[in-house]
Amino acid sequence: MLNFGQDVGIDLGTATVIVYVKGKGIVLREPSVVAVNNNTGEVLAVGGEARRMLGRTPGNIVATRPLRDGVISDYTVTEKMLKHFIGKVCGKFIFSPRIMICIPSQVTEVEKKAVIDAATQAGARKVYLIEEPIAAAIGAGIDIAKPCGNMVVDIGGGTTDIAVISLGGSVVSSSLKIAGDKFDEAIVKYIKKKHNIVIGERTAEDLKVNIGCVYPKIQDAEMDVRGRDLTTGLPKTITIHSSEMLEALIEPAMMIVDSVHNVLEKTPPELAADISDRGIYMTGGGCLIDGLDKLLQEKTGINVMIAQDTVSCVALGTGKALENLDALDGKTKR
Repeated sequence: MLNFGQDVGIDLGTATVIVYVKGKGIVLREPSVVAVNNNTGEVLAVGGEARRMLGRTPGNIVATRPLRDGVISDYTVTEKMLKHFIGKVCGKFIFSPRIMICIPSQVTEVEKKAVIDAATQAGARKVYLIEEPIAAAIGAGIDIAKPCGNMVVDIGGGTTDIAVISLGGSVVSSSLKIAGDKFDEAIVKYIKKKHNIVIGERTAEDLKVNIGCVYPKIQDAEMDVRGRDLTTGLPKTITIHSSEMLEALIEPAMMIVDSVHNVLEKTPPELAADISDRGIYMTGGGCLIDGLDKLLQEKTGINVMIAQDTVSCVALGTGKALENLDALDGKTKR
């Protein structure tokens, strides 16, 4: 099927790539993992299939995540991944698609150029960039064009973006490289230190999703995990409790809370008053850790709301921004 110049929005996340096509909605949601044959440079698998290979590949095959901390760490592999996803979504096209991609709020010009170049090489006719917190705010259903302050905390896989938005732009923003991946790393470190057992990234993520918390739970949950015992070198199964997860995750969670605090300190008083009335909106998959909203609410004294469909917020916002590409032209970098 031939498509005449589609408009595509891409949430190019460290953990997941979500693609939105104008008129169709979200059409693709895949992990941002690529498996490459080291000897030939050939891409063997992309997305979910490649994620299953993480930590399980022979020497000549490498399963990698080409984005780290919200930015491109492996340009060639990112380009191949984008090409694969764009081809999957658009099929054969006569006119190349116009593509809008989300970027963290504090990226450098070099990092922006890397995203634009990778998308252009992957087949885009024109590339637009939109800051993640602004896309997240649009996706959460906030009217960002009004002259009143809204605070968005978008916690993804690689970065946490915090922004105070008014009149369609961010007034104060901050981007820190502490998000879902750092939570996973904290779990791996904690279990190694406390139980003398090494677990993989995927096991750590399962723990985070199932029993992870950053605020004391009324009922302690538990989960069995398998890892390699450092003393014997043999596989071993242990039971982990959510109270231990709290110990492991509280440090990175508090760094996010402190960063929100810093942004609030720099916010002009009129906008700060608006935020105090309207509350703080949390988006992104990382905000789903149990109790993060309660922790933030307790430390700031401001009501905290988790947006509906948090994981897709940024992609949905990008999709809505696509509808107004011409109006946004003045505000986004080409």
